[in-house]
Amino acid sequence: MFYRLGLAGAVIVAVSLASLMAWPIGQPLAPITLEGDVDRGAYLARASGCIACHTDFAKGGAPLAGGMALETPFGTLYSPNLTTDPDHGIGGWSQAQFARAVREGVSPEGHAYYPAFPYPFYANFSDQEVADLWAAFQTVPPVAESSRASQMSFPFNQRWGLKLWRAAYLEPPRTEPVVGKDEIWNRGRELVEGASHCAACHTGRNFAGARKSDTEHFRGSDALPGDEKAPAIDHLTLAERGWDVASLTYALRTGIIPEGDVFGGSMGEVVLYGTSFLTEADRTAIATYLMDEHEGG
Repeated sequence: MFYRLGLAGAVIVAVSLASLMAWPIGQPLAPITLEGDVDRGAYLARASGCIACHTDFAKGGAPLAGGMALETPFGTLYSPNLTTDPDHGIGGWSQAQFARAVREGVSPEGHAYYPAFPYPFYANFSDQEVADLWAAFQTVPPVAESSRASQMSFPFNQRWGLKLWRAAYLEPPRTEPVVGKDEIWNRGRELVEGASHCAACHTGRNFAGARKSDTEHFRGSDALPGDEKAPAIDHLTLAERGWDVASLTYALRTGIIPEGDVFGGSMGEVVLYGTSFLTEADRTAIATYLMDEHEGG
């Protein structure tokens, strides 16, 4: 009897595991018929950190050719090639596949991307924004070189397990406008909580690598890849450290902080390849939002 019960249990586990592995994720592919604007797309790519994360500048890598290592407690990830090469990059993708990857974190083959790719922050990108991004990426010269394969330890190298992670921890971005706040503040919210994905680095994470958004939003993190640390950027901490809207706006353009020093590490790259290319209005909006009290911060 116990043998039969054990066998039945094993069968149930096997069937459940097979069902999980076969369980599809993401929405059905839907075409975007809007015409994209290359300049707007390039701007959004800068705001979203694409160049900084997908270009190995230290090794003289070509723009967006990937290869940047991201060391995590679960293994090492390498940013993929986003050039137009059809074999090693995204040149063989359709625009609909690109849209699903950006907004849902699902590959053309239907596999889940690791959340090191900040797709949770891009989920509210409009069809027009995706079309603009797509148009911009079509201008990137192809690089016929594959990025390195991820080196994740077991069981984190089993991508089907990310389906459970998504079910438990995937959260929508907080980019919707807030009634009662002005246009500048809401533009800052759209950028900070969306494209610029500030919380990806400046929010603590739990044992599973998910952000502790309810309790530690913008409270900093001591566990960034490469043993880096991200300081708290909630409005109270920023004010205590001498920041205001003007100085933060200036720092996002130049990298120079109020003490006269400069941002280092990852934040230096954020400025160099990202926020320094934004308009002064958008940098001001980011600073305005961060320096004001808001939910979770």
